[in-house]
Amino acid sequence: MPIEQRGVDTIPEEERTSGPRDLISILLGSNLCLGVIVFGWLPPSFGLGLWPSVTAIVTGTLVGIAFTAPLALVSLRTATNLSTSSGAQFGVRGRLVGSVVGLLLSLGYTALTLWIGGDVMVGTLARLTGLPDTGLSRAVMYGLLAACTVVAAVFGYRLLLRMSKVLSIGMVALLAVGLVAYAPDFTTAAPPETPYLLGSFWPTWLLAAVAAGLSGPVAFITLLGDYTRYISPRRHSSRKVLWATAFGLLIGLLIPQLFGTYTALAARAGLDYAGPLVEAAPYWYLLPLLAAAAAGSVGNAGLMLYSMGLDLDAIVPRATRTTATVIAAAVATAFVFIGSFEWDVQSAMTSFVLVLTAIGTPWAVITLIGHVRCRGVYDADALQVFNRRSVGGVYWYRSGWNVAATASWAIGAAVGLLAVTTPFHEGPLLALTGGVDCSFVLSGLTGGLVYAALTARRAPAAAAAVAAAEEPANA
Repeated sequence: MPIEQRGVDTIPEEERTSGPRDLISILLGSNLCLGVIVFGWLPPSFGLGLWPSVTAIVTGTLVGIAFTAPLALVSLRTATNLSTSSGAQFGVRGRLVGSVVGLLLSLGYTALTLWIGGDVMVGTLARLTGLPDTGLSRAVMYGLLAACTVVAAVFGYRLLLRMSKVLSIGMVALLAVGLVAYAPDFTTAAPPETPYLLGSFWPTWLLAAVAAGLSGPVAFITLLGDYTRYISPRRHSSRKVLWATAFGLLIGLLIPQLFGTYTALAARAGLDYAGPLVEAAPYWYLLPLLAAAAAGSVGNAGLMLYSMGLDLDAIVPRATRTTATVIAAAVATAFVFIGSFEWDVQSAMTSFVLVLTAIGTPWAVITLIGHVRCRGVYDADALQVFNRRSVGGVYWYRSGWNVAATASWAIGAAVGLLAVTTPFHEGPLLALTGGVDCSFVLSGLTGGLVYAALTARRAPAAAAAVAAAEEPANA
């Protein structure tokens, strides 16, 4: 299979051969991994029992899908990734906001997947072979997973799609066997000595709904376009693509996360997940658990790393996608080492997802508003001006930046950060929300309303009608 040569350039129609079923396969197969499963552990670690955990995860996931899934339609129309597509709203240089947001999201989730996958593999091998569970053995395992992930990401979309189709079958089978393996120890009560993280039920439940449920779909706000750019709008309707995206996210996130809740309660996993998960597993399930940790981690981290390579390629157009992917992998692996030896998993995960959700939500809202206003009509060629190191075009705005969109995003993100509560930071706006984390809602509403107000009198220009002449950068 040849290495993919496409970066963030426009995908030609003859190469757009994927369909809605492929989209479902990649969203299911790539998410059946410990990096997603571990989010199901968060509600029990916050002090919630079975049904509060399940309702928090399901509610947050459904809300997130309703907000995130429509973003898949943007790249269906532009034939490039979502960060580049956002240039229609933010400007061909302002789209760097989306690239940075996407890079941070993918970086965090890649590091988390390698971290949890590596810890479970070391713990499993320690029980199977007596391998010492030390910092050195964990470092070797992180490096091995990272190397395999780089290979998958460098080969690109076609290989990742094939891997996802295999994983969607194999991982479902392994998780189904896991239900039997952990059944004797299962309980509906929260793990021992885990009081409500925020002191009372409803604030803790809302935190779980955002951190464990909502964060799943939001992680895809810049990723969905990496897959839908390979789907042709001439052969597949927007409605089919939208429903395929929603269904793929629903089953791809709920299956692993609810399995994570189930195993966390069975293993009495309070402050840690990987250790109790391995210790509670019957001996006969250790090999399936090892296979799930290895294959699932490479599949999920491979897709995240693939997206990181595209975002880094968008930020530095002169870099090839392969070079950008290798650099992104090195940075992600460095984050794994820092996180594993300096932070505890619960605090790192909670802080990461809440902060990135607050930053990314207003960007997604502004991009969706622009998509509705232009009715899905884009000038695909004008979106590539920055990549060609040229100037001009309908999305040039002011020196390549749409000040209104960029300012709206910055204001929305700032409000979100002021309203967030994490183990490391509590925003001053929490006093106005009764101590409940409303950062997702406040950041999205603020960014969207400010953008709508600043651009209320501007009629959305039809790309083909208003395309301006493009000039060479040295003109």
